[in-house]
Amino acid sequence: MRAIISVSNKNGLQNFARNLVDLGFEIISTGGTKQFLENNQIPVTAVSEITKFPEILDGRVKTLHPSIHGGILANNNNKHKNELSQHNIDSIDLVIVNLYPFIETIREEKTTLEKAIENIDIGGPTMIRAAAKNFLNVIPVIDPDDYQWIYESMKNSKSPKKSITVSQRKSLAVKAFEHISVYDATITNYLKDDSDEYFGTYQPFGFVKKQNLRYGENPHQKAAIYSNPSMKNGIVNSEQLHGIEMSFNNYLDADAAVELVSNFENHAVVIIKHNNPCGLSINSDQSIAYQMAYQADPVSAYGGIVGFNSEVTEKTASTMKGIFFDVIVAPKFTDGALEILKKRKKSRIISVNPNKESDLTPEIDIKLISGGALIQKKDSLTENHNQWQFVSKLQPSQDDLSDSTFAWTIAKYVKSNAIILAKNHTLLGMGAGQPNRVSSLEIALKQAGNKSQSSILASDAFIPFPDTIELANQGNISCIIQPGGSIRDKEVIEKANELEIKMIFTGVRHFRH
Repeated sequence: MRAIISVSNKNGLQNFARNLVDLGFEIISTGGTKQFLENNQIPVTAVSEITKFPEILDGRVKTLHPSIHGGILANNNNKHKNELSQHNIDSIDLVIVNLYPFIETIREEKTTLEKAIENIDIGGPTMIRAAAKNFLNVIPVIDPDDYQWIYESMKNSKSPKKSITVSQRKSLAVKAFEHISVYDATITNYLKDDSDEYFGTYQPFGFVKKQNLRYGENPHQKAAIYSNPSMKNGIVNSEQLHGIEMSFNNYLDADAAVELVSNFENHAVVIIKHNNPCGLSINSDQSIAYQMAYQADPVSAYGGIVGFNSEVTEKTASTMKGIFFDVIVAPKFTDGALEILKKRKKSRIISVNPNKESDLTPEIDIKLISGGALIQKKDSLTENHNQWQFVSKLQPSQDDLSDSTFAWTIAKYVKSNAIILAKNHTLLGMGAGQPNRVSSLEIALKQAGNKSQSSILASDAFIPFPDTIELANQGNISCIIQPGGSIRDKEVIEKANELEIKMIFTGVRHFRH
């Protein structure tokens, strides 16, 4: 029996290789793996001894040879056996291969294109594909986590190779093809020069499972969380500092919190419930920002997600006492804050950095539909305030513009039809997910109550009829910011002028189905 071993990840290899030798396997290897085995006194045959050909082109060509691939790809039939015999090729029964660390290389701070290219593995994927294709005859192994059970199966059998069932081989083949598909997708995405190439003929996604989740949105749905190997930040790469395991819905809401607060430079605090913000405030004092965010909707805040864009202080943590949050997420926590927050037995505490420009893959939004997927760039447009139009007779003040910018930012993250009411950089009321804009405004006004006096209204899409303006007037709204672009813009503006409400057109829509 023969096994070829060529691995970047050498975890568990020493024991596994030694066990294979004890079972009667001849080990074939090359390069760094061969050196590793020799250093651990494990008998190994060089690939060049099998191929009768040296490694060439700085190691780019090692295993690409009929003596290797013929041994891997041969079926157990007489024709193939005769051909192998004719060409003095011995079969290979076990292929243990994982790939050059391309992902790790491109995540280094100062990786050059040349270095990345040299870490694109060629021989490894070729051997993996060959072994996975021929899993009925060859055992393909790419994951060190599989070493122990494979050995345990083999050592208790008179025929080690046959001890691995067809079903087990098939599972190993699936894992092998998954491995190289992620590898290829990561390379593809790295080499794309601009985001327009994300809408080419083919769309590879190189996601790697991080862990299974207890369940999905509902207990009867299976779920798992996957990472994008090219991205170092974001909620998937967060560190959990305290609490029970994160759920599917926890991840969704925590991600929404991180995305929203990362838009602000000042201390920002958001409370998320069912993927919508029910409280949000920014302030030079973090604890005040928290209090204002909480007071926007204390009822909805219970059991929600609270997110911060700055290190949580002991003062803020003390202010949060007595209020239950399912998840508390921030870039950092002071030691004093953690000491206080860890007394919450049921709250999860998460440290996370938002996605940054340094991440290697442009963010895209994927929505799976029956038969395929809809793919778009994420709505990360940088607003150009110079393009805003002041379309009403009354012109907005500087305070109006500041609060309008705040409300408009929030509107991007609320389900359509989205209505935001805000004042003094604090969310007062929010209406989301309604089939019409008037219904959303009614909900927002009810939530805001008397606080809507002289507030800003932000609408994620254009206001199609004057009735929304009339309802805003009942709530004493002073200024409305919206995209504009309706065929009834003139009527809407006239109604705003009649009721002495200021109005801003952004020229940009932020619809969020």
